[in-house]
Amino acid sequence: MSQHHFHAVIWIDHREARVFHFSPTDVDKLVLHPDNPTQHIHHKANSIGSGHAAADKDFLHAVAQSVADAGAVLITGPAAAKTELVKHIDQHDPRLMKAIIGVETVDHPSDAQLLAFAKHYFLDKDRLTPQKT
Repeated sequence: MSQHHFHAVIWIDHREARVFHFSPTDVDKLVLHPDNPTQHIHHKANSIGSGHAAADKDFLHAVAQSVADAGAVLITGPAAAKTELVKHIDQHDPRLMKAIIGVETVDHPSDAQLLAFAKHYFLDKDRLTPQKT
């Protein structure tokens, strides 16, 4: 990152993570992919296991590290990957947990839609949260 931004938003699924560090006038974008992206696995009746692929720990770690210097982080995504990321952060980088201000279900927005959502979300939250960089 060329410049530190207080706010970050992550959109994550099992195929990619889009990470944006932003201010009102500037945006830095990073796209991360797991080494072995999971395919959709369909659960079969009478089979052992949930039918869900395990999260890629290296992928989750890279996503967590990408927001390690942010003061406020919003985590979004369409399914379970966002909660897997929060669990990973809680287990492996608990100091980052205090920067997470929200976890929201967001389907598949464009970059512009995701940034607009995040800015609106932070605008509401920032009225209550002091910014310390």
